[in-house]
Amino acid sequence: MASIAALQSSMASLSISPSSFLGNRLSPSFPFPISIKLPEIKPCTVVMRLKRWERKKCKPNSLPILHKMHVKIGDTVKVISGREKGKIGEITELFKHNSTVIVKDLNLKTKHVKPANEGDPGEIRKIEAPIHSSNLMLYSTEQKVASRVGHKFLEDGTKVRYLIKTGEIIDSVENWKKAIKERE
Repeated sequence: MASIAALQSSMASLSISPSSFLGNRLSPSFPFPISIKLPEIKPCTVVMRLKRWERKKCKPNSLPILHKMHVKIGDTVKVISGREKGKIGEITELFKHNSTVIVKDLNLKTKHVKPANEGDPGEIRKIEAPIHSSNLMLYSTEQKVASRVGHKFLEDGTKVRYLIKTGEIIDSVENWKKAIKERE
């Protein structure tokens, strides 16, 4: 603001004919302070590189978009499709960026490991490969039935998951403590 006033006073002191541009006083064509409305910024679809062949959508801060899943660590699940169909196991690990889980002793793949040193022999290991969460259903060990999951609030206000077919509550304090101890 002060710079425009100084420029106007210096231009007024010039002795140039009034018909020329430089002889005219500057009159700002826009009111001060400037109020510019920026267009609404939509989140860009940044892609995170996980593997050479796999691309996943990311947030603008380059963190992967994490998907909500109906299973948690420590849940007993039944595989409903794929090569391991009909088998039952417990979830040991979750990958929320691509909605896959690792089930204990299911979906075993062979991994050929090169020798670390020149004299050591190589190995063939069996490792658990991830299974997509849509191929799993929660399983009731008491009633031997697989069911979809529902959510409800108890009398004390806590939100819990339950099996729709049996009404059995999955989330309990004992299950959480057991899962935390197994992780350590």
